[in-house]
Parts: sequence; structure tokens; C-alpha cells
Amino acid sequence: MIEILDTTLRDGTQGEAVSLSSDDKIAIAKRLAAFGIPLIEGGWPGSNPKDAEFFARMKGVDLGETQLCAFGSTRRKGLRPEEDPSVAAMVEAGTPVVTVVAKSWDFHVLHALEVSLEENLRMIEETYRYLVGEGKRVIHDAEHFFDGYKANRAYAMETLRAAVRGGADTLCLCDTNGGSLPEEVYEITKAVREAFPGVTIGIHPHNDAELAVANALAAVRAGATHVQGTINGYGERCGNLNLTSAIPNLMLKYGLELKGLSRAKLAQLREVSHFVDERANLTPNLRAPYVGDAAFAHKGGIHVSAVLKDPRTYEHVPPEVVGNTRRVLVSDLAGRSNLLAKLAEAGVEVPKETAGALLSEVKQLEHAGYAFEGAEASFYLLAHRLRGGAMPFSVEGFTVFVHVADADPETPTWAEATVRVRVGGTLQHTAAESQYGPVSALDKAFRKAIEPFYPEIAEIELSDYKVRILSGQEAGTASGVRVMIEMRRGGERWSTVGASKNNLEASLKALTDGYAYALVKNQPVFKG
Repeated sequence: MIEILDTTLRDGTQGEAVSLSSDDKIAIAKRLAAFGIPLIEGGWPGSNPKDAEFFARMKGVDLGETQLCAFGSTRRKGLRPEEDPSVAAMVEAGTPVVTVVAKSWDFHVLHALEVSLEENLRMIEETYRYLVGEGKRVIHDAEHFFDGYKANRAYAMETLRAAVRGGADTLCLCDTNGGSLPEEVYEITKAVREAFPGVTIGIHPHNDAELAVANALAAVRAGATHVQGTINGYGERCGNLNLTSAIPNLMLKYGLELKGLSRAKLAQLREVSHFVDERANLTPNLRAPYVGDAAFAHKGGIHVSAVLKDPRTYEHVPPEVVGNTRRVLVSDLAGRSNLLAKLAEAGVEVPKETAGALLSEVKQLEHAGYAFEGAEASFYLLAHRLRGGAMPFSVEGFTVFVHVADADPETPTWAEATVRVRVGGTLQHTAAESQYGPVSALDKAFRKAIEPFYPEIAEIELSDYKVRILSGQEAGTASGVRVMIEMRRGGERWSTVGASKNNLEASLKALTDGYAYALVKNQPVFKG
């Protein structure tokens, strides 16, 4: 049975660009507990007011079978444990479990901690004896253990003996610099496992050499049954062990039982990953194994053709096992199978001869700068048109005029746009202005033209807008551009694309596709 300790709320917050409020930390702790993580390290209550506030607020929160851990360090030199503020903060946090970091590497003891090797051993043993006496389960985080073992094996092992004499029930070996190799981790963990037969052995790897997952698996093969990491691999420098990769590897590849987790709960993995990203205000990693959008995305025509026959041809696990879904991408690398599969996702049936024409059109448009991978609404409309589906409107022209502010700084720059839109047999010629620029003015003028015919577009909002230059530095301001737009209505989101040498024309193409998709997507125009 493997025990997972999640340190997203402590070690994870030490990562660059990762910042969590107390409310965020409480929400994440509740979500991780609901997922089934048995141990959640909430922070270092003695280091900052935010973590102290978190533990105070968590005293009334029911996490079910999950236990909350407070983090801290051994007593300082010259102080008894009961006199040390950091040790006292761990006790006052009121958690049943504490994780305590202690030095394992003689180099760190002498040059960073600046105490004698003997004093470091006393600091470990006395701190743990005190905490156990206060009713705590003590997890010993052996900082820099692998580097320490390689530098001075005898002393590194002696620090573990001091931890056990003090009452620690778990010895977690930390690859703090993240530079150890899997074979080293395996051999050293095996040696520790054999030296401490009645003690739980753990692993806490960092990812500086892109080996954290491999090192964790090596440690488990060597006998470790306690694994520490973070959701999405957050952490200092290159991050910690990524639990969203480690957990499915342990369960699906090794067939191991994880305390508190089950195959049914594993299906929540992607949602948990994105929940944590959302609370941290970070964009999910597109290529994250198991949980990323691209993890089960297929682009090459040969791949898609095979996957449609049997997903095992190009998928190592079924995506639904980890809460993900299979995606078929449409691009200039696509084959007919891609297009048919993509349309099938939307419940669309298209004859093979029509698919051939659609494929040719897609490749021509991508050569001109379009990209349909992230703009599935534009792809749907393209298929809709080729299949003979009616469009709700057509744009016949537009103009944009920008009024530049004069010398008075209080006078804002604003834009005015006019559009000519045909809706059925009616030609609409409207104008609008905006202080937010020409794209906003175009959007307002277009809405003004079609809203009398389609009042439902008032519910649609623009949620993202991106411009990419396509032609390279040589073309300068004559470069072609690609505009990607995301729109939303309620909980539904869709993306469109426009490409042109003219940024405003590309923007208007993407905008109008976004509105057209919302109006035609439910029309039953696709029949086999």
C-alpha cells in the first residue's frame, strides 16, 4: 500500500509564479481530500502569517479520512524543542501529523546550518522525541539525503538513526537538488530499506533533471511506500514530483494500491489537475501526461485511422481512466479519417467524397495561415458551408477610422467602424465607436447590424483574443497575421480563427465566425 503526501500547499507554493491565498489553499485542501489524498501538507505555520492563518481556519474543517500535516524544521542550536518558536508553531497548528525537515548532508550541516555533526544529531532526536510526546506522528524529511549519502554514507545513515530514536515513524529521503539518477535512487533507497526494516521509507524527489517521476518509481521498486509530490509538479526551480503523472503510473503501470485512492477516483485526475491550476491562476500544461489536452490528441492521418480502428494502436491507457478524452486534430497533416472523426464528435455524418473536398480546403487555408487545431468552431463552419448549409449572414465590407488623441492627455484615442452585412435579403449598414480600439468598434458595429435579426447574440461574450505574426521578421509590417478568438455563452466556449495580411480583416473573420457558429451549430444540415 502506497501512501501519498501532497505538498502542493507548501513546497508547491515555492515555485515561480505560484501564489495561493488562504482561501485558495482551503479550497485545494478540500478538493484533494475529496479526491482521496491521505496526507496534505498545508504549509509552514512558523514561517509566515498566511500559513498560520490557514492552519487556524482549517481547525474547523472536516477532511474526512484525510489528515492535514504541518511542516517545520528541527530545533535551533542552543534551544530546547519546547523553547523553539518553529517547533511550537507545529504543535499549535493542531494537526495530527507533522513533517520535519532535517539535515542529512555533512556539507550542509557544517556550512549552511553551521553546527557540529553531533549537535545536528541531537537536534533531530530531541525535536522528534518532543513532538511525539505531544501526540504527533512525525515524518522525517531527510533533506539532501542522496547527496549526503554519496558524500558521507555513514553520517547520512546516522541522521536516520537519530530520527528513529526520536520516534519518527517515516523516513522520507529527499533528492532536494533534483540531480540524482534513477539507478542511484534505487540502490540508496534499497540500502535504507534493509537498514530500517520496521520503518516506513519515503521518497521526495525534485525535477531538476526531469527525473522526478522516474526517481519516485525507482524508490518504490526499492521498497519505499510513502511518496511526496505536488499536483502538476509545482515547486521550487524546476518543480517537485508531479503527482498527476506519478499516481496513474503507480496505479496503472505497477498495479499498486494507493491509500485513499481507487480506480473510480482516478477518473477525477484531470479535473483535480485543472482545479488546482485554476486556483493558482495558471494555464494548464497542454502536453502534461495523462491530464493535458494533448495527452490523447491525434493529428497525423495514419495515427487517426489506426486509433479509430482500435485506440490501443496509439494510446497507452484509455483516456477516460484518468478523466481525459480523445481528441482528433484537424490540420494540413490530416487525412480523411481525421475529418470524418472530427465531424463525428459533433454528431455529423459526411460522405467520403465531401470529406475529400473539405480536406483539400483545409490544407489550402492552412497554407494561407489558418490553423484549425485550436479553432474547431471555424472548422465546423467550413464543413457546414461545403455541405451546402445556409449561413445566417454575409459580410460585404467594413471601414475603420481611428481618432488619435491631441496634445491634451485627457482626450482619449477612440475608433469608429462601419460594416455592411447582408442578412437574408436585407442589407444592414451600421456604425459604432469604441474607446477600446478598432476591433472593439468592429465588434460593436457588427452586433448592431445582426442583433435585430438574432437577439440571442446579446448573450455571447468575447473571452480571449490572440494575434500571431506569420511571415517572419523579413516581411515586417507586411507580415500576414493569424487571429484566434474564444467566445462563450454561459458555460459553453468555442474558438475561431481568421488569417489575412490585414490584422483587422483577420479579426473580423474570426469574430463573425464566432457568432455564425453560435447561430448554426444546432441546425440539422448534415445528413449522410
